[in-house]
Amino acid sequence: PVEGYKPKQVGPFSYENLTPEQCAKKDVDCWIMALPNGLCKPYVDAILANGVNKNTVILDLSADYRFDKTWQYGLTERFREDVKKARLISNPGCYATGAQFSMLPALKAFGFRASPSVFGVSGYSGAGTKPSKNNDPRFLQDNLAPYSLVNHVHEREVSHQLGHPIFFSPHVAPFFQGITLTTSMSFDKKTSADEMFEVYREHYKGEPLLRVSKEIPYVKDNSKKHHVCVGGFSVSADGHHGVAVTTLDNLLKGAATQALQNINLALGFE
Repeated sequence: PVEGYKPKQVGPFSYENLTPEQCAKKDVDCWIMALPNGLCKPYVDAILANGVNKNTVILDLSADYRFDKTWQYGLTERFREDVKKARLISNPGCYATGAQFSMLPALKAFGFRASPSVFGVSGYSGAGTKPSKNNDPRFLQDNLAPYSLVNHVHEREVSHQLGHPIFFSPHVAPFFQGITLTTSMSFDKKTSADEMFEVYREHYKGEPLLRVSKEIPYVKDNSKKHHVCVGGFSVSADGHHGVAVTTLDNLLKGAATQALQNINLALGFE
């Protein structure tokens, strides 16, 4: 516990420090684990072993369980029916959410003959809470900061979920929140920009938080909004090289919004 900290009530919310053992004694419908990577296991273990509510839902926002087959991976629009039945849900990463939505329709319709390359740029709210140059607005002013250029956890996450290796190059920009991803893909089957647009539009038809556009989406268009936008479809003259641009808010659809979608499904509210 932080020295001098006292539990407090803010509106309907109560804030208090809890040990894993204390968590296990709480009769709650849903736990949201919003801890840094590598820290939630003692809490999860205690709740599963000794929790008073055997039907409680645990949703983890970290990367700890994204490769664990006993947890349901929570890319909502892809696994909606599975999430409805899940009690252990691992929320996808922000970049990983956008990257998968960039590629899923193309992988199904055209196939990949090489590893796609994803160039990602995020606002500095996605660069962690520990002070560093990657979340320092003064360092980022008039700048773009590449980092973790091989084996980023989201590169591994997306490769695992697609069943196909991808390359991912993340960067941090001077704006606070939002993500843009430019995804370059090499197709087995020839296509055109118009066909690519129609494939994506049909694939995401009826999904209120997935929007498909022929125009290139921009970060400012859906920063602080709940939806993902995929667009700007471009295809080479030979029909085998396609590019899509995807934007989303890393704090919303890349985290909190998707968490609420999954919780609503798991608790039967949708």
